[in-house]
Amino acid sequence: MKLFTPYSNGRFDLGNRMVMAPMTRSRTTQPGNIPNEMMAEYYAQRASAGLIITEATQISDDSQGYSFTPGVYTHEQIQGWRKVTSAVHQAGGTIFNQLWHVGRVSHPVFQQGLAPIAPSAIKPTDTQVWIVDEAHPQGQMIDCQTPREMTQSDIDRVVNDFADSAAKAIDAGFDGVEIHAGNGYLIDQFLRTNSNKRADEYGGSPLKRIQFLLDIVRAVSAKIGSDKVGVRLAPFVTFKDMGCPEIVETILLAAESLGQQGIAYVHLSEADWDDAPQIPESFRIKLRQVFNGTIIVAGRYDVERASAVIEKGYADLIAFGRSFIANPDLPYRLSNQLPLADFDKGPLFGGGAEGYIDYPEYQVNA
Repeated sequence: MKLFTPYSNGRFDLGNRMVMAPMTRSRTTQPGNIPNEMMAEYYAQRASAGLIITEATQISDDSQGYSFTPGVYTHEQIQGWRKVTSAVHQAGGTIFNQLWHVGRVSHPVFQQGLAPIAPSAIKPTDTQVWIVDEAHPQGQMIDCQTPREMTQSDIDRVVNDFADSAAKAIDAGFDGVEIHAGNGYLIDQFLRTNSNKRADEYGGSPLKRIQFLLDIVRAVSAKIGSDKVGVRLAPFVTFKDMGCPEIVETILLAAESLGQQGIAYVHLSEADWDDAPQIPESFRIKLRQVFNGTIIVAGRYDVERASAVIEKGYADLIAFGRSFIANPDLPYRLSNQLPLADFDKGPLFGGGAEGYIDYPEYQVNA
């Protein structure tokens, strides 16, 4: 099966077509949201993936929306990430750092008491963030609050923060970066009509709503090279109050522009719950027509579905999420049709080694 075969395309020279999807685990050292030795072990255990994309990583103090998520903008954070990239490379792996700004999916506790920033001052409904503080020492999901509309100065600063953090990620040893432009976070908020009501050059038509994303990609590419840049998009994901009737058209327009910039890949975050909408084949065909780079898809794929989408030419790489948590040797298990272990949802966010680095590789019964 192609899923288990090597893949090469420009920047990539991967041992297989399986990607470890970005998954927030909130295991950093405090204070400072610093990557640590335990995180290095976690990623190194899973280095048999063709490509690892790290958990989403803050680009600045004001880009955080969940407790204990890592950053890549301070000296201490860069030093911490060097432990991770060194361990993964020693294990033969390739690793990209996913960069994010959460925008309105945040809380004043992360913003020095101020309102989070967003394209427009619209509070997301039914949207919460995970907070650990004195009032919630065990961690609790807390409702988001109304954000502040970004000024042009805010936009310019965030674009620069993405570029600076991308350069620092490369300095930390990463093979590239993935810009998180999906799942309801800041860039995605600019892409959608329900969260972007701006009347300037960043709002209104689809062409204007993709401008923020394109500005970021250009700035990051100028710092590290477009061949080291991936972008995650989520056209069919609507949680965090992100329903938008124009999003598919907008995403395809963005993908065409990203292809013209020569980025390494587009990574589609597809809805992964049981009754999730099916991705129309017409969309997959159109995406391949407008974007000529590597396409990654993620969304509860098994070997059969993954192989089918690769064989049809709709995707080149397949990202696996939850199954990589409990199965550090997932490529070996799937390629040999071995049973998969189930992960424990309890220690998904925060905590220590339990439910994080204590999942064993497959053991053959003696």
